[in-house]
Amino acid sequence: MKKLIPDGISDFKTLIENNYYYVDKTPFISEIGKNVGKTLLFTRPRRFGKTLNMSMLKYFFDIKEANENRKLFKNLEIENLAYFKEQGKYPVIFISMKDIKEMSFDGAIIEVKNLLKKVYNQFEFIREKLNEGELIEFDNIWLGKNDENLKNSLLNLATFLKKYYNQKVVVLIDEYDTPLVSAYRYGYYKEAKNFFSSFYSSALKDNNILQVGVITGIVRVIKAGIFSDLNNLSEHSILNKEYDEYFGFLEEEVKNALKYYAIDSKLDEVHSWYNGYKFGDKKVYNPWSILKFLSQKEFKSYWIDTSDNYLIKDILKSADKETFDKLNNLLFGKKVEEEITGKSTLQEVLEAQDLWELLLFSGYLTIDSKMEKNIYSIKIPNKEVKEFFGDSFIEISFGTNLTFKNLIVNLLDNKIEKFESNLQEVLLKYMSFYDVSNIEKVYHSFILGLMIHLEGKYKISSNGEGGLGRYDIAIEPLDRNLRGVILEFKVADSEEKLDEKASEGLEQIEDKKYYIELEKRGIKDITFIGMAFYKKFVKIKAKNYKK
Repeated sequence: MKKLIPDGISDFKTLIENNYYYVDKTPFISEIGKNVGKTLLFTRPRRFGKTLNMSMLKYFFDIKEANENRKLFKNLEIENLAYFKEQGKYPVIFISMKDIKEMSFDGAIIEVKNLLKKVYNQFEFIREKLNEGELIEFDNIWLGKNDENLKNSLLNLATFLKKYYNQKVVVLIDEYDTPLVSAYRYGYYKEAKNFFSSFYSSALKDNNILQVGVITGIVRVIKAGIFSDLNNLSEHSILNKEYDEYFGFLEEEVKNALKYYAIDSKLDEVHSWYNGYKFGDKKVYNPWSILKFLSQKEFKSYWIDTSDNYLIKDILKSADKETFDKLNNLLFGKKVEEEITGKSTLQEVLEAQDLWELLLFSGYLTIDSKMEKNIYSIKIPNKEVKEFFGDSFIEISFGTNLTFKNLIVNLLDNKIEKFESNLQEVLLKYMSFYDVSNIEKVYHSFILGLMIHLEGKYKISSNGEGGLGRYDIAIEPLDRNLRGVILEFKVADSEEKLDEKASEGLEQIEDKKYYIELEKRGIKDITFIGMAFYKKFVKIKAKNYKK
């Protein structure tokens, strides 16, 4: 009988005890153990195994149920490493901040208090060794009597645990940045930063108490002051080579999983949909999507639907024309070069120059190659992410209304008058994003963005060679029985000359024989479209060509 597929399982004990398929990442434990007295911060995209790894660390180190937990690691790689002797030796504080997403600072504090009550309740038994003053501190948090010392609650618990067990403490904080992103979103970031700076750092900076600390998140907010007091902090992002194999699935791991479930024939498609990430020197697959695919056996976007993508969409709303041009290039398979220092912070994340770092560290883009110091060639990693960009580009730039949907349908159905009418409505409503000018490239980029959803059924080519020159845009159907389209853009210097310029564009397609390449590839029906623009106005001339 095949092992169960652990899609959605992030608790290590549940996974092992219920015979779920597990990609062995236990050597990570040994690597973490080398950092006595230090705190390590790992920033990785959502659903790349951070929580499962933290759960694994918790069950390995935890002294509370050491013998029972030892069974979980039977026949795993860590069992054969020298570091296995450290199993079950340390008290562990493990908290996840993933549910702290409140709309106000007061709401966030209430949720933190509720979380701490549950954490303290796990250690109710240590009260027998606490003195009177320590009992008051413990009960204030445990019973919710007084939260004046809430900022030091993790430090106090670590101190109490060290006293009880006479062992230093392992502190694990998962998704530390979730409450900070919500604070940024709802306008109480300064208050949240001040609180969480003390809350996190107090328990992680004392080497007399701390055995090792591990923090995970997506967004880097160190510079904003969250961890300014931690001299023992070591950050490990996707730019670093250290620990690069422990988050996400490597090529061989995916091959083994596909072979185990007898679908290894799908490797090439799996690669195009879910591979493409680069962490350090390693090429990595998205583990969430791989497991979902193994379960459902269907190629579609799984990972993108696990978040509301607030920060990404908020940045795109304020992006300038240059940014949208670069996104256009990325959407059509090109690469862009950007400075990536790894030093952007949540406080700055919505500024234009930090867009690319947020997209990269959040998993929406990936590094293709390093060009020179801090300059990287970046790209969209795979089909899954490309679909998200197409949807977001359209939603943010043009809305999700019926006009846009009809525009694309009417173009493909060769209903040119309706296409022109729909396009005119879109231009009047949304062209302000592009600072209307007399530069043809502005309109070219605008129309190219409208074509995003045609990818997959059509090949979209921009400035390609055809016949005796270069056309502006060619829409080539992958099904040769469907109609192809060639578009040529012109800019008029007055509204009265729109008709003349549209005719000029149409004639250029015919005179330069731009249709030859489509014809050679078996496309029999082709629509020629001359498109003229003046500010927010458009005129279209069209002709149907059949070989």
